[in-house]
Amino acid sequence: LMSWSDQSFCLEHVPKQSLYCLPLWKELQLFFRFEFSLTPGKKNIEEEFASSPLAPADSLWTTDATSSVRLRMEEGCLDEPITVHQMFKASVEKYGHMHALASKKNKKWEKITFIEYYQFCWTAARSFIKLGLERFHGVAILGFNSAEWFFSAVGAIMAGGIMTGIYATNSPEACQYVANDSKANIIVVENQKQLDKILQIRERLPHLKAIVQYSGQLQQKISNLYSWEEFMDLGLDIPEKQLEDIISSQRANQCCVLIYTSGTTGNPKGVMLSHDNITWTASHASMVGEVQPADTKQESLVSYLPLSHIAAQIYDLWTGIMFGELVYFAQPDALKGSLVNTLREVCPTSHMGVPRVWEKMMEKIKQGISQCGYVKKKLMTWAMSVSLEANQKDDEKPFLFSLADSLVLQRLRAELGLSCCQKFFSGAAPIGSETVQFFLGLNIRLYEAYGMSESTGPHFMSGPKAYKLPSCGKVVPGCRYKMANVDSEGTGEICFWGRNIFMGFLNMEDKTREALDEDGWLHSGDLGKIDEEGFLYITGRMKELIITAGGENVPPVPIEEAVKKELPIISNAMLIGDKRKFLSMLLTLKCCVDTETMEPTEELSVEAVDFCRQLGSQATKVSDIIERKDKEVYQAIQEGINRVNSAATSHAQRIQKWTIVRKDFSVSGGELGPTMKLHRPVVLQMYHKVIESLYQE
Repeated sequence: LMSWSDQSFCLEHVPKQSLYCLPLWKELQLFFRFEFSLTPGKKNIEEEFASSPLAPADSLWTTDATSSVRLRMEEGCLDEPITVHQMFKASVEKYGHMHALASKKNKKWEKITFIEYYQFCWTAARSFIKLGLERFHGVAILGFNSAEWFFSAVGAIMAGGIMTGIYATNSPEACQYVANDSKANIIVVENQKQLDKILQIRERLPHLKAIVQYSGQLQQKISNLYSWEEFMDLGLDIPEKQLEDIISSQRANQCCVLIYTSGTTGNPKGVMLSHDNITWTASHASMVGEVQPADTKQESLVSYLPLSHIAAQIYDLWTGIMFGELVYFAQPDALKGSLVNTLREVCPTSHMGVPRVWEKMMEKIKQGISQCGYVKKKLMTWAMSVSLEANQKDDEKPFLFSLADSLVLQRLRAELGLSCCQKFFSGAAPIGSETVQFFLGLNIRLYEAYGMSESTGPHFMSGPKAYKLPSCGKVVPGCRYKMANVDSEGTGEICFWGRNIFMGFLNMEDKTREALDEDGWLHSGDLGKIDEEGFLYITGRMKELIITAGGENVPPVPIEEAVKKELPIISNAMLIGDKRKFLSMLLTLKCCVDTETMEPTEELSVEAVDFCRQLGSQATKVSDIIERKDKEVYQAIQEGINRVNSAATSHAQRIQKWTIVRKDFSVSGGELGPTMKLHRPVVLQMYHKVIESLYQE
């Protein structure tokens, strides 16, 4: 089965089906590659690091994917710059025989080691070369999280390409823009549904050479379309030396990843991230959250958020490699309800969610508690109030808290699949104080991360030693910040500096110059203030700031959050009033979601129905409330708005009018982005007539 060639063990002649059945052969090949470095020219990790100088660069930024940039290396930030491959190779040397990835197939979890993980990426890289992947051209990946997603991502970078994620919810036209902008030579799709999008636009993709489908059987025979198995066989005749030479040519200050912003106004911007952006951030950001390296204690997590977003990509993929984590892949219907089942099976030690995921979890728990008997409901309410009070103090936890936690809360966390979880993170959008406090009641501290795609994810982070409500934590060690245009109250624009700052926007010089000032500081566009201990508090976004006709500056988020907190029936609230005489608000009601399409339905949620019953209303549908102008519900909403108005800092910050729209906001509807962030310009356009009616005399 094995042939001796050039003093190295070679598996080229083993039938592929045998190779998949015999992971021992892969282990052997990698064993010799890493333990003995038998092949002539193979370097050990120290030699490889020493022989990879940075590419020449004059500027901190570029808009050309083939160019390199100067790194922001300074005191406190002098770690040796390394490439993605160097990071992976170092991890394989440390964690090689530990499990890395777990996928559920035929109702069983199948795990692979870091050695096998590396080998699959290596094989994918050779196949990308065979398909004609050009240096600094894109490999676009369109689909739900999977081991194949990871193999494609790392393999693309190894092969000298640029890894580009595409949101699974993107339209064919949106896919076309990303594929063209990134000059994608290969597009990797999940299934027939995603393949159909690419086939619709294939003729408009001049750089495209091949499509690979990683899940399900191919339903049609098309030239340059490959199943995953066919793809993995393609590169077996590519000499290993060819791939090694490409890897050796890579430099830490060159581009390897493109993250596309959601593009609420105009086309999405391609955020160019260097090897150093990825490897440095993966190493440093996780330290704040006290993520443990696998040789101390292996962390485990469930991958389910879109990997085309920087938050999930850094947390699941790159930090997973850096720290030797075990990543379990959720089912594609995770956000339709199966996530909790996966969490229960896996019991991860670390979990991240975007605010909307934590909110949905909160709503589900509230719904469950409301359906409990009187005694059980009282017990849970008591336990949660004890936990909330104890967690809001820095003192030692009292005996009553320990009793409440062991009797009630531990079981509740186990029901969520979070019984072994020690770190809970929230990112990608601001999280409401109600949600944070609810989970404190379950003895779950949500550590908020704040940053941007342009800062490779987190720039500020909360953690066990950097936790203070309602802040976003402290700046990541090795990063810096400054506040620009600070007002009399200490509020200014938050600006970033560090090794995590992006290379520039691909092919967009004007946008890059807008984001980075002459000194290289990244301007976030977010407003905030820093307290004397260094904790950051976000007060609003400059682009979202409402400036009324009278010149009053109104940050919308605090007012919107206050309305949702006062009125449990409200799902989404959006404040209107830019260049208007007064403030108004669009409201949506909490309703059930079609588990197949994820579209909001007419049916009110259990929590919304309970709210109505307490008022004496018999409404069960959105139309029951809107069409009949349900007196009890409308009065309750007005009273809630009045309570919010009573806390307003000025008359100009009071909500004068409001209306309920017929359908809740959703990703499929376009009002929310892939990470559930509100797309304000889209909502303004969609509900233009409704908004104008509020301002008619």
